[in-house]
Amino acid sequence: MRALPLVFVACLWSAPAAFSQDTASRLPQPVAQALSQAGIPESSIGIYVQDVGAERPLIVVGDERALNPASTIKLLTTFAALDLLGPAYRWSTEIYTTGVLQGETLTGDLIIKGYGDPRLTLENFWLMLRGLRARGVREIRGDLLLDRGYFAVVDADPAGFDNEPTRPYNTPPDALLVNFKAVRLQFVPDPERRALKIIAEPALPQVQVLNNVVLDNETCGDWVERLKLTALGDSANSRLLFSGNYSIACGEKERNYSVLGHPQYIHGLFSLLWRELGGTFAGGVRDGETPAGARLLLAHQTQPLAEIVRDINKFSNNVMARQLYLALGAITFGAPATSEKSARAIKQWLATRRLSFPELVLENGAGLSRLERLSAKSMAQLLIAAQRSAVMPEFVSSLPLVAVDGTMKKRLTGAEIAGQAHIKTGTLSGVRAIAGHVLDAKGRTMVVIFIVNHARAAGAQSAQDALLKWVYGR
Repeated sequence: MRALPLVFVACLWSAPAAFSQDTASRLPQPVAQALSQAGIPESSIGIYVQDVGAERPLIVVGDERALNPASTIKLLTTFAALDLLGPAYRWSTEIYTTGVLQGETLTGDLIIKGYGDPRLTLENFWLMLRGLRARGVREIRGDLLLDRGYFAVVDADPAGFDNEPTRPYNTPPDALLVNFKAVRLQFVPDPERRALKIIAEPALPQVQVLNNVVLDNETCGDWVERLKLTALGDSANSRLLFSGNYSIACGEKERNYSVLGHPQYIHGLFSLLWRELGGTFAGGVRDGETPAGARLLLAHQTQPLAEIVRDINKFSNNVMARQLYLALGAITFGAPATSEKSARAIKQWLATRRLSFPELVLENGAGLSRLERLSAKSMAQLLIAAQRSAVMPEFVSSLPLVAVDGTMKKRLTGAEIAGQAHIKTGTLSGVRAIAGHVLDAKGRTMVVIFIVNHARAAGAQSAQDALLKWVYGR
């Protein structure tokens, strides 16, 4: 057989690389079709797909564009936290006094000092106060002093992001954040009386609920939109006036609201729970530093970080993510925590892992931002690093499982990929994003990133789902 010319051999040798590059920049047909139907151009997307065991990506489209990642930025915050602090890290909330305890009577102020616990829920706050009662304190003859200095106090407008000031996801972070500063309202229809009952939990005296809602027999539809809410008052006292209509067909519903300032909320909740625990307290509330020489009565610890991260990523909890983000800054560079310290802490951590994200812009680490930026390529590198890290099990299990739980519970149900992928979602006006790991039909772990920044981004879900299905079954 005659030898092939050297030039021809060279062409054969280089062809696979050229073909691979061309293939990687080509969208799978179902994805391209879904984007076209949604009216979203390829110039507005960033896609990156790679087998974690491979050296090169399978698909890259707009992968270096600096895009708004919405809530998928939580993956950066939570991985950094797990890696820096460890899955077993816990926050403390401390109770001090400068007074004297005689019998069951404390003469003096009670001081509560916070360190940014992201999960000081109603139940955990109750357990803390129960622990205080168990130590023999019943009557408190003094005020409630709140030490919130671990975070820099910033006057944030809760209506600033989307003009929804009563929604708990807009609650600003705080070193002593209790129960997300939320009041849960249950809407319970009573068909016999043709009336709607509204139950508040906790029933704070500073929050008054006025009910002028008409119960009807219409289809349920958008029940929140049919209710009309007028929030009156200020950070110390609030009135929630409900009018409009509510359908019997809706059954019982619930929704959370945030209407008080941090000190006022804690004061109201402390007074309520302390009384329920058999205690006596009639003092006021004020902010201040824990005085030198104050005596520690109790230190309450939260759940470990691994559980905190699970709540953040499964349910895309913005408030908890912002608490965690600020805590990273304070732990790394000292209190008081600031956004600038946190951004510096995360970028310093990235450098130690030899990850370079030059386009990265951080504001609050939660994705509730119009400023934050990250590329699909950088997000993929982050997830590949997480897959190869010691905290991989805790990190990956914190992501929503497709068609099973979290923000992916209702997506791709009945598809072959159901239960086979951990995917974090991100949603803002003009932004739709997914990022996570797919265990494909051949048992390979694939990193999948798909970010859309476009006015028609709300229609991107079908294209993103098509990519997930293609990656699983290709």
